[in-house]
Amino acid sequence: MTETPQTLAAALLDAASRAGADAADALAVEALALSIDVRGGLLEQAERAEYRDLGLRVFLGQRSASITGSDNRPEAIAEMAARAVAMAREAPENPYAGLADPAQLATDRDATPLDLCDPAAEPAPAELEEDARQAEATALTHDGITQIDSAAAQYSAQDIALAASNGFSGGYRRTSRSLYCVAIAGEGLGMERDYDGDSRIYQSDLRSAKDIGDTAATRTLERMNPRKPKTGAYPVLFDERISSSLIGHLVAAANGAQVARGQSWLRSALGEQILPDSLSLIEDPHRPRVSGSRLFDAEGLPTRKRAMIDKGVLTGWTLDLANARKLGMESTANAARGGGSVSPTAWNLELTQGPHSRADLMKQMGTGLLVTSMIGSTINPNTGDYSRGAAGFWIENGEIAYPVSGVTIAGNLREMLRTIIPANDARPWLSRVVPSLLVEGLTLAGE
Repeated sequence: MTETPQTLAAALLDAASRAGADAADALAVEALALSIDVRGGLLEQAERAEYRDLGLRVFLGQRSASITGSDNRPEAIAEMAARAVAMAREAPENPYAGLADPAQLATDRDATPLDLCDPAAEPAPAELEEDARQAEATALTHDGITQIDSAAAQYSAQDIALAASNGFSGGYRRTSRSLYCVAIAGEGLGMERDYDGDSRIYQSDLRSAKDIGDTAATRTLERMNPRKPKTGAYPVLFDERISSSLIGHLVAAANGAQVARGQSWLRSALGEQILPDSLSLIEDPHRPRVSGSRLFDAEGLPTRKRAMIDKGVLTGWTLDLANARKLGMESTANAARGGGSVSPTAWNLELTQGPHSRADLMKQMGTGLLVTSMIGSTINPNTGDYSRGAAGFWIENGEIAYPVSGVTIAGNLREMLRTIIPANDARPWLSRVVPSLLVEGLTLAGE
């Protein structure tokens, strides 16, 4: 009999029970990943991985432990369960640990409407290689591009099954198809690089290799001969490519695990104004053909659409069962598995877009910095103090004046987020739909 993720998850639960666990949940994943890299028109690397991940979490009263493995032999599964139970016996008691009540479990477990799996056949390696070659060749047609750092095409597919001793059993299949190109211009200390790429569930939705190669080259050439602006306080426009990182800091601070530990600059901000009152941040885990979609979380609870920020006001935390219990709240069905352990994470997010384009916001800012890439990160989780290296373009009189690199932007996230002005340029197929964002009065460390 061929083992499936569903039968493996069930076998893990059975082994846990026989090893003495009071309760358990298990995750089984069967996956394949194919990656092709080219350089100089030649195949540089081809990788194919077929793998299995098994995760088991067991409970002995209020004690718990997690274990992971990949060996699906019955004796190996039995050994996994025995070790997990032995670890649980030595673990400290946690009054908040435990599975969901059966009445809380998702009843709709058919992921078909979410359209998470491309029914087309797995692409042949030659198809991926041709896409990567075309992206590279297209980028090299641009005068000034001296080399391609990387051109890669990838495909992956996963079969995922979750089961628990409270009666839950569910699973789904997920695919992904990606293409990336990184171009380099100039030589020596005058070299600059930039990239473009796309990742979709369906091959038919993926942008063309030519488009990706053209865009990677154009972005790189635009960055040549950068300068540093004068140090001072200026408005900063976060380009759509990197604006989701700004919202990501907010999402991290609203994570229930951080709040429960008291390590969040939002820990006392529930019910307070965080964003302008014209903006909401909506989590919707039921968007079709989006990588962050799912009908149930890693604890079997039904996911649902919610407003994390409603008209600027922080409405709640992102919670799994344990952190919800610790905070005296209900889980928001945001449990995710990392190996055998569970922690809260946000699913698909969408920030309210504005009525104006990025160019309109550039005119509005007059003089300031358009940020298109960032490096490094110094974020104080308790205060929200923010400092990051940045590159992009200096804006004068509402127009791009020259490229910029080697600057640091600094501010406080609580203050920054209260003043953001969104553009209307977010890409609707991403898991985090965030447009370009204008922030007033940040400190720039330049010349």
